[in-house]
Amino acid sequence: MEPAVSSVVLVPLLGVLAALLTTAVGRFVKIPLVVFEIVLGLIIGPSVLGWVPETGGLDAIANFGLAFLFFMAGNEIDFPAIAGRPIRRASLGWLFSLVVAIVLATLIAGSIVPGVYIGIALTSTALGTLMPVLRDAGEMHTPFGRVVTAIGAVGEFGPLLAISLFLSGRKPLAAALVLIGFAVIAGAAIWVASRGGHERFHRLVRATLHTSGQFAVRFVVCVIAALVGLSIALGLDMLLGAFAAGVLCRILLSGAKPEDAHHIESKLEAVAFGVLVPVFFINTGIGFDLKALLGDPRALILLPIFLVLLLLLRGVPASFSAPPGSTFRDRAALTLFSATGLPIIVAVTAIGVREHDLPVGTATALVGAGMLSVLLFPLIALTLRRSSADGGIRPSDPDAVPIEG
Repeated sequence: MEPAVSSVVLVPLLGVLAALLTTAVGRFVKIPLVVFEIVLGLIIGPSVLGWVPETGGLDAIANFGLAFLFFMAGNEIDFPAIAGRPIRRASLGWLFSLVVAIVLATLIAGSIVPGVYIGIALTSTALGTLMPVLRDAGEMHTPFGRVVTAIGAVGEFGPLLAISLFLSGRKPLAAALVLIGFAVIAGAAIWVASRGGHERFHRLVRATLHTSGQFAVRFVVCVIAALVGLSIALGLDMLLGAFAAGVLCRILLSGAKPEDAHHIESKLEAVAFGVLVPVFFINTGIGFDLKALLGDPRALILLPIFLVLLLLLRGVPASFSAPPGSTFRDRAALTLFSATGLPIIVAVTAIGVREHDLPVGTATALVGAGMLSVLLFPLIALTLRRSSADGGIRPSDPDAVPIEG
């Protein structure tokens, strides 16, 4: 079978299979969907069966899936809910993690340049990956879920800023000026959207909500493309534009009627998590060079070290953001959720390898640690939350939904 044909047939098939496996296994143990997507991609990829090779077309779709993942993260963040103590503590924890991580990574790598790459990668949190996990577990509106959201927002936005400042190839001052320019443009768009008075826009959304026009979905894709294109044109990471697009669209669509907003959200989730995002995670498994990892003793040693460092450097500082009254299991679960990172690790290592600043073996070990964090940490964290003394529900949160299982 031709590579292009095998990709077209097998990747969607694996998406369906992953969903079926999650449902079947979920009767006994709650395993995040991305675990099956990555593992299945690894199995059919060049490292194991070799049924689907890496291709430029698949990479392009996977990149758009990654952009949609960050869009959904920006779109789902309820900033008023995480304002104040959650976001303040999350920001302080991330800054502490960044400084310590760069210092330790420099010692491991032997020089400052690869140390910066490794340090930024080790301080990321995969909020876009955790959002569906939190939603499926009924945690989105609990105090615990809001803290995870705050930590994840900082753990995605902070590394994106660091990438733009330090890994763009510009001098820090020039990079800062470009970043400010992007912030001004995106901020102006968000300010205009927040002023309200978009009745015509909402009428158009409502009129095409159940037709082939689907204006809301087409508009969202256009906004993502525009801000991602702007960020790329300015030499910034595309994920910064995707995240900003999510924030912008959330504000702009917030004026819709509740039933319309619910339909729009369902459609965006269908496009993101039903079509594009699975391609990113499956392609991550396909592209992972397992043979190179197994053939490089140094990379094999670094992989568990990086996994432990994710816990120590990212997870432990973030655990101090736990809501008042949290149990030990709650704090342990928060540590694990905070240390879950993959998308930004993939982005950072790709830049480092492309610029010849990061050895391939080190990059492979980092991505491997990120994959293991996605495979293991959310699963263990959910188990800890279910076994917590209060079952994950706070008396002070009347809107919380009990966790099934």
